Amino acid sequence: MELFEEIRPGLTREHSLTVEEEHAVSPAGILVLSTPMMIRHMELNSAKIIRPLLPVDFASVGYEVNIRHKAPAFLGARITVWSRLVEVDGRKLLFEVKVTEGEKLIGEGTHRRTIVPMQ
Repeated sequence: MELFEEIRPGLTREHSLTVEEEHAVSPAGILVLSTPMMIRHMELNSAKIIRPLLPVDFASVGYEVNIRHKAPAFLGARITVWSRLVEVDGRKLLFEVKVTEGEKLIGEGTHRRTIVPMQ
């Protein structure tokens, strides 16, 4: 039996949140979702896809992001963070990630994680 056999391409997860001041920057006096916060939520959402499938003594860590921030999400906007596992190579995982506000694409790209022992 493979240790991580339940971790397969096609797993997805969505998470919605409202852009608050803690997520925002003010480049021109207008509060908008910051790129680092957008990436943070993409990473967390991806990690949560596989967390329940990992043995107790393992975790996943991010090691690469390739993200394009394409449009602003203003303070108070309701955004959805979406992740899909697209590739599994042993312990290395590739996710497709995006953030939307309704039909508007806020950001998209890829995120890589690896599974590591907690010791």
